[in-house]
Amino acid sequence: MAMHRRKVLKGIAASGASLAVLKAPYVQAQAAPMRVGFLTVKTGPLASGGLQMEQGLLTYLKDRNNMLGGRTVELTTADTTGNPAVCRTKMQELVERFNVSCVLGPLAAFEALAIDDYIRSSRTPTLAVAGAEDLTQRKPNAWFTRPGATSAQPSHAVADFAAKDLKLKRVATIADDFAFGHENVAGFQRTFEDAGGKVIQKLWTPLNAPDYGTYISQLKPDLDGIYTGHAGSNGLKIMRQLSEYGLKGKLKVVGGFTPIDESLLQQIGDDGLGAHTGNWYSAELDFPENKKFVELMRRDYKVDPGVYAASTYLFGEVLDAAVKAVGGKVEDKEAFQKAIRAVKLQNSVRGPMHFDEFGNVVGNIYIRRVDKVGTKYVNAVVKTYPNVSQFWTYNKDEFLKNPVYSRDNPPARYLER
Repeated sequence: MAMHRRKVLKGIAASGASLAVLKAPYVQAQAAPMRVGFLTVKTGPLASGGLQMEQGLLTYLKDRNNMLGGRTVELTTADTTGNPAVCRTKMQELVERFNVSCVLGPLAAFEALAIDDYIRSSRTPTLAVAGAEDLTQRKPNAWFTRPGATSAQPSHAVADFAAKDLKLKRVATIADDFAFGHENVAGFQRTFEDAGGKVIQKLWTPLNAPDYGTYISQLKPDLDGIYTGHAGSNGLKIMRQLSEYGLKGKLKVVGGFTPIDESLLQQIGDDGLGAHTGNWYSAELDFPENKKFVELMRRDYKVDPGVYAASTYLFGEVLDAAVKAVGGKVEDKEAFQKAIRAVKLQNSVRGPMHFDEFGNVVGNIYIRRVDKVGTKYVNAVVKTYPNVSQFWTYNKDEFLKNPVYSRDNPPARYLER
């Protein structure tokens, strides 16, 4: 019997954020659909990432005939609007009203922190894009699993590359002024300075800042490079304005895993050429599963997938393996969560990966450089750091004795006033 799907849009919660339910028709003798909740962002500066999250997940499900591990999927999608309070309301409704077996998302670190206690109390298996480092470090959440990366996991690698391969010595950082920005800058700063470099200036931009001119004009004149820790469409904005202020070609630009995303790369264009970023994903990865994924995204959405789309496609891969491991019995939450944490993939969209004891991924981090191939801009992989954990090369126990990465931790040793 051919499978047909339809979306039903409804209003949920007072914010007016949308909810969509994706259902397959009833088939006699078939197990009840597996109910999956999905938290994404469809409005605000993070919406470009949220849109790709949805595209990546739907791409995976469409290619698998809307099934995970042999179970038909009923997907309920909620727009958090990038607001922690709204995110919490949506999470609670997914669990209590729609009785989902697991939740995918949210996107932002501050959203994950807002629902941390509810994930624990409701015992809901949750796979998140969000960095929110302490949920897999000092305050591990047994129901929270992160297949992508912590905020700083790719930043450690790109900092090492910036110091040792690019030979940068004096760098300024500029990033969104919220938890994700704080954490990814802190990881860069620590590793860069441990490798002999100096972060001499740190600038923080509001998440909804309309313009970065006043911040870029504060950059010191004797820098070797600049690190950007922006997310969503703010990455496009910072790259464009660095060029407008005449800094393109004068400063080496390096960044974490969000500023130069494939979803915005063609719009960034020449302004991004030569910039290096650290990421666990690139659309240029030559893995069979990734080549298939890229082809499907180009066919259905006319765009290359970036890290946000790859995150939710990866969620599908992890869940498919976990559902198979429990024989489809996802209603047994403890067994299902244990199976999620036990997943090891050799041929995922990102390459080989597994989870550590805290539920955070261990896998490759790629250094990407923006190149132009014909008329197209790509994030070409120039170096691979294999088997990278959230603790980088630091001793785990010593790492965890320190406070979580933040705006002021680690302390800046080399700031110049």
